[in-house]
Amino acid sequence: MTSSDALILSVVVVLFLFSIVLAMAETAFTRMNRIRAMTLADDGRKGAARLADMLEHPERTLNVLLLLVLVSQMTSAALLGVLLESSFGRAGLFIGLAIQIVIYFVIGEVAPKTYAIQHPDRAALRLSGFLWAITNFPPLRGLSRMLIGMANVMLPGKGLKQGPFVTEDDLRTMASVAANEDVIEHEESKMIHSIFEFGDTVVREVMVPRPDMVAIDAGETIEAAIERAISAGLSRLPCYEETTDNIMGVLHLKDLVTRARSGEGNEPVLTAARPAVFVPEQKRVAELLREMQTSKSHMAVVVDEHGATAGLVTLEDLLEEIVGEILDEYDAEEPGVEPLAGGGIRVPGKTPIDDVNEVLNIQLPDTEWDTVAGLVFNLLGHVPVPGETVKFEGLEFRAERVEGKRIVSVAIVPLHPVRDLDVDEGDTPTSSSPKTETQ
Repeated sequence: MTSSDALILSVVVVLFLFSIVLAMAETAFTRMNRIRAMTLADDGRKGAARLADMLEHPERTLNVLLLLVLVSQMTSAALLGVLLESSFGRAGLFIGLAIQIVIYFVIGEVAPKTYAIQHPDRAALRLSGFLWAITNFPPLRGLSRMLIGMANVMLPGKGLKQGPFVTEDDLRTMASVAANEDVIEHEESKMIHSIFEFGDTVVREVMVPRPDMVAIDAGETIEAAIERAISAGLSRLPCYEETTDNIMGVLHLKDLVTRARSGEGNEPVLTAARPAVFVPEQKRVAELLREMQTSKSHMAVVVDEHGATAGLVTLEDLLEEIVGEILDEYDAEEPGVEPLAGGGIRVPGKTPIDDVNEVLNIQLPDTEWDTVAGLVFNLLGHVPVPGETVKFEGLEFRAERVEGKRIVSVAIVPLHPVRDLDVDEGDTPTSSSPKTETQ
């Protein structure tokens, strides 16, 4: 072997060892996420802060890494081919290719990447200094940007875009997998899903509808308002003039009791009313929660597009969207979803369609109506009589209990019987296009 051959062999070995480091660095970096890096930094782990900074724009590090991997592997392959060609002729090229594939695959790719997968934190922290150096090395950074720019010019409209590198769906899946693997509790997983749904929910979906509102005429006395609030188990209730479309304010039981003890029990409740907060029914509940926290208000009156009262929403209603139903000693627990033989269910008329969709694993539309009662009303086109049915999307909806104009209870039965359902209270949610048939 000549001195030049020895030099080439040395370069090949160095490039091979360098490619091992690159392979481990690539896998460790892609397996790490910014949240995890920030957690490690809070724990005082060396190199974690740098990882968190790089993961804010991971494409910068990955572009340089991939460029170095490509250059390292192609250069070592070419040099090895040249070295073996001088000894074996053209066959040396094929021998070099075989050696390159076997050795690089087993030692240069599989081994370091498997280690990085099994020990992502350790590998990423150990290589954080190396990653930081190559990411911020000006020649490499400039070359990488130039090549990416050329790619964007050659592929107009398909250029590389920045994040997000972790989507909402990714986080939802991570929560579900963590619950299945007992990393977190199933209730915690449900709460995480509820938080994401919270941002898409509007006030109309969580409010107490107008027919269920407990309100009092503004001309009633303070003593009468106290009796009304106590009998309903409420600490706040709105007062109105003539109709509930004309809400004058909100009464607080504490204020009423204080005035009554001061001898003002026969005064009209309007004198004790605080200003009411009015919100549109399409307002996002996440935005309303922030506003209620800021203004320290616990109740808001919901109005429709015509300015009429649509219902009431409380701070408790908003919080229940995240943590589930909150019952106190004054709340009477109402029946929820009840399974029926043949795969059907019985639900209260005010049950959200999203809940029915999840329990039955179907896609009923929820754009024009929010509740099962609303769906039945719209399909029938009139107030049903008890026992009246309507068929829709392979299901039969039967109005079991009707009180006045309200549908209190609905039985939903598949037209083609399926296995009995294992109903889990607290299930939640989606939609499709209608085809109806009444009888």
